[in-house]
Amino acid sequence: MNTVSFWEPWLRHVLELAATLAFALSGVLEGARKKLDPVGVCVVAFLAAFGGGTLRDLLLDQRPFFWVRHVGYVWGILGLSLAALLLLRQRHFEPTERAIQWPDAIGLGLFTSVGVDMANDLGMPGLVSVMMGVITGVFGGVLRDIVCNEIPKAFHDHRPYAVCAFAGGWLYLGLVQAQVPESPALMLCALCTAGFRGLALWRDWQLPGWRRL
Repeated sequence: MNTVSFWEPWLRHVLELAATLAFALSGVLEGARKKLDPVGVCVVAFLAAFGGGTLRDLLLDQRPFFWVRHVGYVWGILGLSLAALLLLRQRHFEPTERAIQWPDAIGLGLFTSVGVDMANDLGMPGLVSVMMGVITGVFGGVLRDIVCNEIPKAFHDHRPYAVCAFAGGWLYLGLVQAQVPESPALMLCALCTAGFRGLALWRDWQLPGWRRL
């Protein structure tokens, strides 16, 4: 058996699972912040966790969808959502917008790397592969915010978000073109994308906005 061909799909699966959990946690925190009931919290967590990957699979014509192939993801997200909700209530923890940003940044990096890698493996052009990474990393958070009656943070807070995923996707393709093995390229893409987003939050970097009249 080719070691590389075995290792890379396994790593992609691990990263996708970690990204799903990270985004689900951001959904739980956002649902709790909005004082939703347990059903509402679970729905928001599911949308955040599965939204981006589902749209990616739909656009790439991948059937069944990733969470249908790995039904354990669904049970895991349900268990995580209920456990996190119980813990928040028992500890009387009040979720803040800032608390949501960090699991969201981690999920962004992980999902971006998985999305661009999957599209690249299917032979998609470079720009399409990068856009699949952006969609996978961003769309779950967009659905989470819409359901919670918020303008999606990816579109209005002026701090780099989709830009981080876009840059991370090109980094991955550049590494692959430079003959870097896919597994290290995946990890570097995830780390750099999440790190770029975290740095933008820490330093409060802002994208150009509209001038106030």
